[in-house]
Amino acid sequence: MALADIEKDCRASMVKSVDFLKDELRGIRTGQASPGLVDHIKIEVASYGSTMTLRELAAISVPDPGTIMVKAFDPQTVKDIERGLQSSDLGITPVSDGKIIRLPIPPLSGERRQQLVSQVKKMGETQKAAVRNIRRDINKHVDADKKSSVLSEDQASDAKDAVQKITKKHEDEIDKLVAAKTKEIETS
Repeated sequence: MALADIEKDCRASMVKSVDFLKDELRGIRTGQASPGLVDHIKIEVASYGSTMTLRELAAISVPDPGTIMVKAFDPQTVKDIERGLQSSDLGITPVSDGKIIRLPIPPLSGERRQQLVSQVKKMGETQKAAVRNIRRDINKHVDADKKSSVLSEDQASDAKDAVQKITKKHEDEIDKLVAAKTKEIETS
């Protein structure tokens, strides 16, 4: 495998880990309303006989910083959406008028903020471990190529250096995401 291919595979895999973390962080409540807080929630819709995400079932808006408003595309699914929001791990009780569901976002307590910060840090560490596992797997592949004489000693060394640089870049990006979310939680 050529050095360019090794770098390309490494970047692609690590970008997936960073993107996964971004999606996970969108679902962390910060005391400020955001559609990303609820749009991924799975809702069991009895009339459709399937499970769908909230964004597939409703328009999600933020009329003010303390409220998320959910307007179902199909009025028959309002009860299912309400039930799904109540059973989610958000810890927010939905208020429905039969057509529109409002989610009042209460301010976070100091203790809850610390729990969320530690949860965010744990998510970051999990993804950094995933990035390191990708590095380990690619380095094993490089060693196997070197052993089978597909790569020379210098090429293998260059490949490992390139993989290390890519790993460092993605770990730094994860650290920045975690720091930004931590700051958002602590200041909102």
